[in-house]
Order: sequence, then structure tokens, then C-alpha cells
Amino acid sequence: MERHTSKPVEEAVTETVSDTGNQELPKASAAELAKSKAKLPKRLLALCFFFAIASISGIVAKQGVLFCVLTLMMVVAILGRQRTAMYMLQGYTVIQLGLVSMLPVILYDPDNLVVGNPSIFRLGELEAKVPDYVIFAILILLSMLQVWIAFTPKVKAYFNSKINMNIMS
Repeated sequence: MERHTSKPVEEAVTETVSDTGNQELPKASAAELAKSKAKLPKRLLALCFFFAIASISGIVAKQGVLFCVLTLMMVVAILGRQRTAMYMLQGYTVIQLGLVSMLPVILYDPDNLVVGNPSIFRLGELEAKVPDYVIFAILILLSMLQVWIAFTPKVKAYFNSKINMNIMS
């Protein structure tokens, strides 16, 4: 009885397959196939869930509806493994970090802002008086976490290597 041994995964397959006799296409190597089958990282799934909840709550509250719809489309593209969605996610998080970091400067208006008084934070039945700098620090930390997730190598490996600039395909 003869045993068939398979080639190691590290070896790239260089054989070609004839397609209608006119073109020769290289076979995909095992490493490329493994890369294309990367699973959805849990941190990216959590970020998509966060974006979806934030967008749905924005639509319900009728606050920035167009922006919320575009964010939901980005989440769908991320789940569809579109390479463009990775670029959108990375750009979105960097811009968000920049804007959130500038928020204290943008919102500081001596005529409208009472400096030193804590803001009232309401979440359902929970009501807390929190200083503005704590709120800004939490927002900046959340944005930094999003940037870290967007630029992780596991997240990059999840998306298809084919560059496709159509997020709906």
C-alpha cells in the first residue's frame, strides 16, 4: 500500500492551471489561502457592534442621520471583508481621534461655557456630576482604543487582499 504525502504548507505551489488554453493562472499557495480565510477578530467585532449601536441611537435621536447611515454602511462593508472598509475604518478613527482631541479647544467659549462647574451626566436612571476634563479624557481614550483596533495586524489580515474601491460589491 502506497502512502501519499502532502507538500508542507510553507512551500509555495508554483504549478499553473490552464484556463481555456489561452491564459495560464498560478495556483494559490496554501499561505495565501490561509490568509484569505482569516477569521473576524473579536476586537473588530466589538468595534463594529459599538459603531452599530452608536449609529442606531443617532438615527433614533435624529442626530446626524446621514453620518449614522454612512457609519452603518461602513460596518456592513467591514463584515463583508472589503479592503476599502479597512481604509475607511482607519481614516474614520484617525479623524475621530483628532476631532475628539480638539474638542476642549473647540467647545471652549467664554461666553457660553461656565468653567469649573461639573457637567451632569445622565444615563437612564443614573445621574452623575462629572467634570468636563473627565468626559474629554474618556472620549480621547475611547478614540485611542479605536485607532489601536483599526491598525492591528490581525484586523488588516482579516480583509481581502484585492483592492476594491466599491464598498457595496
